Amino acid sequence: MARDSDLIEDFLEMLSAERGAARNTLENYRRDLEGFSAALGGSGRDLATATKDDITGHLGTLAAQGFAATTQARHLSALRQFYRHLYADGIRADDPTRTVASPKTRAALPKVLSTAEVDRLLDTAQAEAGAAHATPAAALRALRLHALLETLYATGLRVSELVALPLSAALRDDRLIQIVGKGGKERAVPLSDDARAAMRAYVAGLRAEKGAAERRWLFPSHGESGHLTRQAFARDLKALGARAGLDPAALSPHVLRHAFASHLLQNGADLRVVQQLLGHADISTTQIYTHVLDERLKALVDAHHPLAKR
Repeated sequence: MARDSDLIEDFLEMLSAERGAARNTLENYRRDLEGFSAALGGSGRDLATATKDDITGHLGTLAAQGFAATTQARHLSALRQFYRHLYADGIRADDPTRTVASPKTRAALPKVLSTAEVDRLLDTAQAEAGAAHATPAAALRALRLHALLETLYATGLRVSELVALPLSAALRDDRLIQIVGKGGKERAVPLSDDARAAMRAYVAGLRAEKGAAERRWLFPSHGESGHLTRQAFARDLKALGARAGLDPAALSPHVLRHAFASHLLQNGADLRVVQQLLGHADISTTQIYTHVLDERLKALVDAHHPLAKR
């Protein structure tokens, strides 16, 4: 019988090669499956022999430990796909997750910044990008943060897509850039004039650095990936928010992505268009923003229906 580690590696290789799963997805699945494997250690069973009761017991343990229903659901999703893979490959004669009920979750409304708050954030980033700095490195970091924010708010990219943009995205003077999103799916997103200008200013500073000709990434770093990490960007964003007088705890790259979608809908964009721009495969994922549409419709009725004025 294959070891748990070998079964996990085989499953992750399939996800990567056949489905084009993103690196973050693979890391999450690895962590979840290794956690379940460790939990099975005391029962005398392994991943290939685990039962439905083992899986429901594991989910119950996660709940008892205070993990949110969304986290439990993610663990179950990883196990479902893993056991479907084992069943398809003939390693198991059954799928123990088939009748496991999913934890009930509530769709949480995303935190959304107002347009005034986004303006304060962008204005602060722009001011810092144009200010004098003690060192060239500090000046380049300010230009980089301004370019990141303008691009994120202009496009609504996932943070993983944003930090991994190739340098070529800024070298072409195009109003659209091609993005390779989840599952290797491509989509085109428009760049605002402000985003393009911020990119050009940042690239000018980047080219002044040693070794600029060999750059592959728009936001390079010395880390393993070769580009800026999501965590580093999130840290810089929170620090900028504090300087702009905003609550750092309410700021993240995802919050700006939500602001992009919500502000488009508030100004009349079609939900299907927003779905395409965000790179959502299913419209149901985008429908979390329908609260924005409900508020807009209510405002329209209040403003124009004769009975609303009585």
